[in-house]
Amino acid sequence: QHFCKLLRESKEDLLYLAKLAEQAERYDEMVEFATAFSQKEANQLSLEERNILSVAYKNVVGSRRAAWRVLNSIEQKESKKEKGKDNVEKVRQYKSQIEEELLKLCQEILDLLDHHLLPNTTDAEAKVFYFKMKGDYYRYISEFAKASEKDGAAQKSLGSYEEAHNIAKKDLEATHPIRLGLALNFSVFYYEILQARDKACDMAKNAFDEAISGLDNVSDEYYKDSTLIMQLLRDNLTLWTSDMPEEGDAGGD
Repeated sequence: QHFCKLLRESKEDLLYLAKLAEQAERYDEMVEFATAFSQKEANQLSLEERNILSVAYKNVVGSRRAAWRVLNSIEQKESKKEKGKDNVEKVRQYKSQIEEELLKLCQEILDLLDHHLLPNTTDAEAKVFYFKMKGDYYRYISEFAKASEKDGAAQKSLGSYEEAHNIAKKDLEATHPIRLGLALNFSVFYYEILQARDKACDMAKNAFDEAISGLDNVSDEYYKDSTLIMQLLRDNLTLWTSDMPEEGDAGGD
């Protein structure tokens, strides 16, 4: 009922409310407003609208991914303690609650992508953006899902990233921040989910090298974003190719 009421608001009003919610750091409500304006019409979303939708979900999912990682680490430490066994079950129950929230949110954005955003998109840049998002949210599911569900989510993530990669190679410049962001997250997927270090390094290195050679021609509009992502690619390469295994997550969303 609440969501139906939101759908009666104009797209402009919903966009304004989403921006207000972002400034107030009320990300759950930002998701509601952004989801509502994304379902509003069959028109393609503007770049600004796409970014607001992305920021909204990134925040609500990101905070829960961070919480899950903390609990996962505590669970591992407790299980090694002589007297920690009683606590392990408590941690697991709490962790499963966060997994339910994560799955629900990931499924919401994936449904939105499949049923509203991708079918209404003809623009190559937007398609890369959405297929990358699809790859990201299936990757997040594969981080916490159990065995068979984990493999299924990983395969869907791979397929989505590949779809985005093929369009990006054909239609976007090597220095385009969306293409670079895709290479960043796709390489993290290879490293963390498929544990294919060589493939991850090759992808990150190729994206970095291709962007470097085109950097003189990059527009002012993209320069800051592109060089920031290139730095993250290089940081990951340094981490992945170092002899000493290091703990911690690779850069990427």
